[in-house]
Amino acid sequence: MQQDEEMKRKKAMMEAQDKEIREKLEGFKNKILVMSGKGGVGKSTIAAYLSVGLARKGFQVGLMDVDLHGPSIPRLLGLKGEIVSSPGLKKGIPLSYLPNMQVMSIEALLGDKDTATIWRGPLKIGVIKQFINDIAWSNSDYLIIDCPPGTGDEPLTIAQIIPDTKAIIVTTPQEISLADVRKSINFCHQVNMQILGLIENGSGLKCPHCGKTIDLFKTNGGIITAKKAGLKLLGSLPLEPDIVLEGDNGTVNWMEQKDLPYTVNFTKIVDEVANLTK
Repeated sequence: MQQDEEMKRKKAMMEAQDKEIREKLEGFKNKILVMSGKGGVGKSTIAAYLSVGLARKGFQVGLMDVDLHGPSIPRLLGLKGEIVSSPGLKKGIPLSYLPNMQVMSIEALLGDKDTATIWRGPLKIGVIKQFINDIAWSNSDYLIIDCPPGTGDEPLTIAQIIPDTKAIIVTTPQEISLADVRKSINFCHQVNMQILGLIENGSGLKCPHCGKTIDLFKTNGGIITAKKAGLKLLGSLPLEPDIVLEGDNGTVNWMEQKDLPYTVNFTKIVDEVANLTK
């Protein structure tokens, strides 16, 4: 009898939390999940820079890093500090990157930035729900969600609790990455998640000596995959050593270099995303 009452209490608490989450999500006009089939393709970098790009266009943006085992968003953006609670709201206050851009990451909750998060599925699901429900997000035009690579607990949880999320899938041109991207595409179809398009990262390196493009990861893989799947290629981004350095330094000064090929192509991607979601 006592066990039945406890189960009813827990069920009521979960239902109340889910209801509050649904109400909270109504404050976000667009929810975009940035995902990839495999690691190392620049997914987190694109999630971070896409958020900054949209914010610089004047949109209110929330960036939620649910890569719980390998969070990198705060470091990419040079964000310091930890999440603190608001006494009045009893909610955590997300980190502020720009006046119109808020950021939430598990790294901002860890005292030691090198701590490993050794969590199983149910715990991760609970944390993701708390990221939405227990954080004092402002109503936003965009909630950008950075997921770990693959089709595991995190993207599945997002698909279940945020059913109107749209996906952007990041890949590099080589076949080993594209094979995993096709799995991500199938995942989105299975959970009825609309795909805004693909982004091809690492599509060529301009030789600093002769000026020719070196296709380190093959070429045209993104556009071929997009066409076969009936999807839009949102853009291709070249390899740019300066971008790598800025990511390590937590800066985005490259956005001011209007003639830099990476900047030109990334600006087009931001504009395309804004047009597709207006």
